[in-house]
Amino acid sequence: MNKLIVVLALILSSATYANDHNYEEADIQCLAENIYFESRNQGKLGKIAVALVTLNRVMHPRWPNDICGVVKQAKMWGEVVVRHQCQFSWYCDGLSDQIRDVGAFIDARRHAIDAILWYRAGHDFVDGATHYHTTKVNPYWNASLDYIATIDDHIFYK
Repeated sequence: MNKLIVVLALILSSATYANDHNYEEADIQCLAENIYFESRNQGKLGKIAVALVTLNRVMHPRWPNDICGVVKQAKMWGEVVVRHQCQFSWYCDGLSDQIRDVGAFIDARRHAIDAILWYRAGHDFVDGATHYHTTKVNPYWNASLDYIATIDDHIFYK
């Protein structure tokens, strides 16, 4: 079977699963992109932790109340996103946002759906975290937040 057909079948099956549970396809796509670009090199818990931060922000009054709004929140100059002024760095770092590893993206979609299901069931193992960064940096804002956990190479805060 052609690889493209297999990929399309997997994407469509996860979209059907998501729609059966009243999730908007756009929200699953945005959450999967965030997982893919922010944590595709992490283990399953690391990927879901990143997704849970996104979902915690959706529920917090400080951020937009939908997944795509949270993922794509950025400072704008007219209709142009200001480089390096986003909530998630991949969205405005000036690099291509093209999905190059289809297998990793399919994995990210599955983790996006899992994270939504876990979150709706009350399984937020990052305890309401709304922020994270990699262990390679020490941003100024982390001193004002409460440490929650380190999972893979991300540190989580609320």
